Amino acid sequence: MNKLNAIADFLFEVGILSKTPRSGFYFLGSGQQSVAEHINRVVFIGYVLSYMHKKVGKKLDEKKVLEMCLFHDLPEARTSDLNYTHQKYTQANEKKAVSDLAETLPFGTEIEKLIDERNDSDAIEALIARDADQLELMLSLKEQLDIGNSRAKSWLALAIKRLKTKEAQDLAKVIIATPSDNWWFHDKEDKWWITRSKKD
Repeated sequence: MNKLNAIADFLFEVGILSKTPRSGFYFLGSGQQSVAEHINRVVFIGYVLSYMHKKVGKKLDEKKVLEMCLFHDLPEARTSDLNYTHQKYTQANEKKAVSDLAETLPFGTEIEKLIDERNDSDAIEALIARDADQLELMLSLKEQLDIGNSRAKSWLALAIKRLKTKEAQDLAKVIIATPSDNWWFHDKEDKWWITRSKKD
C-alpha cells in the first residue's frame, strides 16, 4: 500500500474516536464522552503534570509524555472502549489492534513502542501518562458529582487510589475540592451576572 494512502486511512481511523463512546458513563448513569474528548483532556493534563514535575527540578521527556497521552486509547478505534465492568468478562486484543495498524504506517513502530511503554513501563513518563488518564476520569466524575450524581463519589475514591505520582496526587485533592464551574462562576457576587453591564 502506498504510504500516503496508509496515512489517509490512519487519519480516517482516528476520526472514529470522536464517534466511539466512553462506556463507563452507562454504568455511572449520567454523562457522556467520546474517546476523542477523553484523549483531548488527557493531553492537557499530561502537559500540566510534566510542568509540575519539571518545576521542582526533576527531569523527564515531556514530548514523550504528550505522545503517550495522545496515543494511549488509539486502539479503541478498533476495539471500542471496555470499561472496568466489561473488562471483568472480556478482553480486547489491543496489542493486535496496534500491531495491525503499525505495520501499515511509516511511523507505526514509533506509535507501537509509545503505547507499549506507556502501558508496561515504570519510567516517570509512563507513570505521568497513566496518571493523566486517571485524572481525566476524576475530572469527568467530579463534573457528574457536582450536578447531583452521588455514584460518582465512590468512583472518585477508587480513582484517586490508582495515582502513582506526587504531582497527580496533589492535583487530585484540589480537583475534588474545586467546584467544576469555578473556572467561570467563581465571582458569583459580581453585578455582571445581574446587569451584564461592563461599566460596573
